[in-house]
Amino acid sequence: MKYSFRNDYSTICHKKVLEKLIECQDEQNIGYGEDIHTINAKRLIQEKIKNKSDVYFLVGGTQTNMTVISHILKPYEAVIACESGHINVHETGAIEGKGHKVLTAYSKDGKLTKELILNILNNHTDYHMVKPKMIYISNTTEIGSFYTLAELKSIYKCAKENDLYLFLDGARLASALAASDIDYPDYAKYTDVFYIGGTKNGSYLGEAVVFNDLNLSKEFQFSIKHSGAMMAKGFVASIPFEVLMEGNLYKEIGENENKCAIYLKEELKKLGYEFYSDSNTNQIFVNVNKKCAEYIEKEYSFEKWSDIDDDFLVIRLVTSFTTTIDICKDFISYMKAYKN
Repeated sequence: MKYSFRNDYSTICHKKVLEKLIECQDEQNIGYGEDIHTINAKRLIQEKIKNKSDVYFLVGGTQTNMTVISHILKPYEAVIACESGHINVHETGAIEGKGHKVLTAYSKDGKLTKELILNILNNHTDYHMVKPKMIYISNTTEIGSFYTLAELKSIYKCAKENDLYLFLDGARLASALAASDIDYPDYAKYTDVFYIGGTKNGSYLGEAVVFNDLNLSKEFQFSIKHSGAMMAKGFVASIPFEVLMEGNLYKEIGENENKCAIYLKEELKKLGYEFYSDSNTNQIFVNVNKKCAEYIEKEYSFEKWSDIDDDFLVIRLVTSFTTTIDICKDFISYMKAYKN
């Protein structure tokens, strides 16, 4: 295989993150997130977002979503999400397993709007039904779209007007930062809680949960431990963020991912391929016939996203911090050979 476009977490980590981990290999640190690396990583994040938010480090996205949502919501409260949202389709019922219903709305571009949220609220009117209490969005979304600052403000305003919390999944936040007009401080200002994804953005693991509403973070450590999400070696999850949050590396990773994905998209368009969604982030969704898919997988790995009909399907190509334009050029040359 020449290269994997299957996902953005196939490689262990960014070179600079690995160098930092090796540098720390002989250290002895306090456990459970009370170490100097965790303290430093929290400080760097607070400086980026320009806010004294509470910051915690967990291992992965599903674990983070489950722990945050179950911590905040009462047993009878539910979370609103897009039908394609990660908590609805890719987390094996983790949220429901904690006792919270996921109320979904269909959106072609994978984004919630004020109108979609209000429609759900209007259909949940009394105590015979679950109570919608949280809005869950992802930036970027599961289909590669992203929220603009105006859209984020609109959803946050809707949340506050309707006594809802806004939780933003930032598993691919580097890509969103590079694509949209939302900067770090905006996430602190227009969400109640969000997380900065490490796993899919150059780290070997880790997500940094940022509570902007400090009332919501009270006793969060109890929820982390109760959910089996607390690492004895907490510093292992925070060390990558010392690197990713230093300077502009995190956003640069997103910029590289997006640049490579956009190159792939534009060159595939020239070859006549059509797309499931118009993404300008690091995930692109290409419509191909099944013979073409078989040809591609001889040399490249990708995810089969969905069937279109008996002859065509959608494949997902994902770029990462390891992807280069030269790798993308080789892929396009390979595709040209098929077209010919």
